[in-house]
Amino acid sequence: MILLLILLFSVAAFGDVFIPMDEIQTNHLKAYGVVYRMLDRGIKCRWLLNYRGGGFLVERTDALEECREEGVFCESVSESRKSFILKDTKDCGGKEVLLEKAPKIAVYSPPGKEPWDDAVTLALDYTKIPYDVIYDREILMGRIYEYEWLHLHHEDFTGQFDKFYLNSLNQQWLLEMIAFQKELSKELGYSKYWIMKRDVAKEISNYVARGGFLFSMCSGTNTIDDALALSYQDIIPFMLDGDGTVPPKPDYSNTFAFTDFSINTDFTMDIDDINYEPVNKLFWENEKFTLIKFSPLTDPVEAMLTQNHILKVNEFLGRTTTFRKEKLKPSTVILADAFDDRFAKYVHGVYKEGFFTFLAGHDPEDFVHYVNDPPTDLKLHKHSPGYRLILNNVLFPASREKKKKT
Repeated sequence: MILLLILLFSVAAFGDVFIPMDEIQTNHLKAYGVVYRMLDRGIKCRWLLNYRGGGFLVERTDALEECREEGVFCESVSESRKSFILKDTKDCGGKEVLLEKAPKIAVYSPPGKEPWDDAVTLALDYTKIPYDVIYDREILMGRIYEYEWLHLHHEDFTGQFDKFYLNSLNQQWLLEMIAFQKELSKELGYSKYWIMKRDVAKEISNYVARGGFLFSMCSGTNTIDDALALSYQDIIPFMLDGDGTVPPKPDYSNTFAFTDFSINTDFTMDIDDINYEPVNKLFWENEKFTLIKFSPLTDPVEAMLTQNHILKVNEFLGRTTTFRKEKLKPSTVILADAFDDRFAKYVHGVYKEGFFTFLAGHDPEDFVHYVNDPPTDLKLHKHSPGYRLILNNVLFPASREKKKKT
């Protein structure tokens, strides 16, 4: 009896913890927070790609109590059970990827924005993953290089404020945003606020080029490429900067994901011709986009970014809803097709020494999100496959996997 108790204690104290991520999981989103905190404590984890929805194997039982507190289903496993799981992963065509270090995270967001204004901050807050908020001043001061992972709030890096001036110029929130940008740029020594935004875009591209990980959603995806292609060409209308414009001549050599696109200078809401959304916004309600299933043996990066318990995910709109496939660079990898498969919903690529991932749309659990809409309550969406895509990206830098050179 004493020997049996010693053996049971040994398994409980030194065994691993398996966190399945298939339909059996009781809180998919919180599981990412548990894994992140284990990594932050120096505890290595294995990500079992294409196995049980992309399950996790934590090397010590430290995760048990935290899983209980967070409502995450897990099981303590013996050495023999662990060996079976790893063998089963391999036999199923999956792959174990070692996660070693929790990435230091920054969210690029203007002061005064509430967490519910952005799906990523909602996800990070819900899962208790720590992050710092930085903005133009910090970017231009070089603080961006303190972080391994950067998310872009839904920003218009061209300096046109997402063209909301066309229908909201008298709204207090927009007037405050314009006044803030002009005052900040003046403090930083710029004669025009939009020149500051273009410099911020260039500094972000330098960050990725040196090995950073960039994630963006909604208009932060295409407008950073718009800004990089425009450089210092002035397309800003008189009502915003007080002078004339020049016909844009985009240079696509330094953009992340897109090429051969046109900048829209008409007085319509489109910023460029990269984005597509249905003319009738309700046409895609209750429709789904489709994740592409990658083999982790040949495409481990793409497999990490698409781990999920389902392949069909609810569509959701944004200032940028989908990407026209003909505007993607040949090197940009499509991770998910939109409901209309002429368009891409989710893309990824390598930019020099770093990586970027762009997910179109504003909020995976809010089909049409309007300014001042109430926040999404993730307690009601703890199994959200759309939010899992965001959290896949958060853990991605913890792996040493790199895209194979071709």
